[in-house]
Amino acid sequence: MTVAAKTTQAKREPYQIKTDEREERYARGWYVVGATNSINLKPRALNVFGTKLVAYRGKEDGEVHILDAYCPHMGGDLCGGEVTGNSVVCPFHLWSWGADGVCDDIPYANKIPDKAVIKSWPVLEKNGLVFVWQDPEGNPPIPEQEPARMEDWYSESWTDWEMEAIPIESLGRELVDNMADMAHFGPIHYSSVKSFRNTMEGHQFVQYMVGGHDILTEGDEGLITSVARYEGPAYMTTTMTGLMDGHPMKVHLLVSHIPTDMNQFVINFGVMMMKNPKASKAQNTALVQEYMEKNIESFHQDVAVWNNKCIIDNPLLCDGDGPINLVRKWYSQFMTNVDEVQPNQVKAREHVTMEGPTVEEVLAKQGF
Repeated sequence: MTVAAKTTQAKREPYQIKTDEREERYARGWYVVGATNSINLKPRALNVFGTKLVAYRGKEDGEVHILDAYCPHMGGDLCGGEVTGNSVVCPFHLWSWGADGVCDDIPYANKIPDKAVIKSWPVLEKNGLVFVWQDPEGNPPIPEQEPARMEDWYSESWTDWEMEAIPIESLGRELVDNMADMAHFGPIHYSSVKSFRNTMEGHQFVQYMVGGHDILTEGDEGLITSVARYEGPAYMTTTMTGLMDGHPMKVHLLVSHIPTDMNQFVINFGVMMMKNPKASKAQNTALVQEYMEKNIESFHQDVAVWNNKCIIDNPLLCDGDGPINLVRKWYSQFMTNVDEVQPNQVKAREHVTMEGPTVEEVLAKQGF
């Protein structure tokens, strides 16, 4: 190495990772709290959005209701109470709170205080899942951002969700980065990417990928197609097709996160599978459980990274990376007040990171 080369190297400054300070604010949108059968007549605690909520199913209307968990009387935890009618009763002094958050009974009082109101959170049951709406401005749900109906869940030709909740010590945005991060599929998920592209418009961001997989497929069993779609900041479903043990398979994955606080989130991970019409109910159940186990094994490679990586707001990117900054620009709309969202946060765009066989072409060859 020449003296001039050494001098040039010495002048190069190390790259400084930037991590911005953040106010406590959670992205606007629908969040999955669990499968529809995870909420019943027993109040369930939800430690989310830096606070505690209580979820329960009304005895009279059969619907899921979510309220702030602490009784403003003396701080009793409604999660330890019981459901009466469509209300939840505090175990401390038996104050009863209706589904709308208004106190509807105090057994020892002649008059209920006018201020006896707690927050009632918007709830949606759809696709076998329970969603809660979070908005830092307190606005009601945006109708056009309601998750689309997943017809397969309502079909007898598909299994129900197999679900698992996975805690992660990181910022939820780090999970969303995966939508554009083509380069991590090889070292983390043992996948060989053949084609990769992203589209975005409004509240949706989609990833189209074709590749192979060393865990989910054995040897050269053919290509896997993957179409992953975010509807809002946290509800992501993926449709995957390919071969498993030589048999065609089609599955839907749920990878939907909900923040515990600004430093932790929980991923509601789910799998549902198109049934094999020639297999028994027990065989189909075993098949989806086997696929769930293989996916969890693969997914935990991501978890190990998230639990140990730093938050980086100025990622140093190269020409082989996917559009990380584009997905972050799209995600930023949910952290922005509604009336301040800019056109470049929601406009239609497409980015092709790797050209190759398209999802549509592979599906046609596989007969899906």
